[in-house]
Amino acid sequence: MTKTKKIIYWIATCWLALGMTSTGIVQLMKMKEEADMITKLGYPLYFLTILGIWKLLGVIAILVPKFPLVKEWAYAGFFFAMSGALFSHIAAGDKEALAYFGPSLLLVLTITSWYLRPDSRKTGAGNL
Repeated sequence: MTKTKKIIYWIATCWLALGMTSTGIVQLMKMKEEADMITKLGYPLYFLTILGIWKLLGVIAILVPKFPLVKEWAYAGFFFAMSGALFSHIAAGDKEALAYFGPSLLLVLTITSWYLRPDSRKTGAGNL
């Protein structure tokens, strides 16, 4: 892995972890803005708790060494959550660009981090 690729991986991964941690905490706190948004999108309020817990567990999974299969699941979960958020905003008819910015950024960071992850963080016969 080249030094540049490694630097980009860690920048993307740290920003992804920060974004998922902060949004996960906000969702667990059920802040009014989050509660209003999730209701507007048509989801029940308890969905915030589920998302918040999954995000925090996913952050732990992508940051700790080893457990490449768990990392794959965490990246998949982040991808599904953020792409689902984007499609939910589209389906709800959101016109504000800000509604799409957060999920889009986290989706790009998820893909970048996953794609550039070192071999030691990938699944394979020797890494299971």
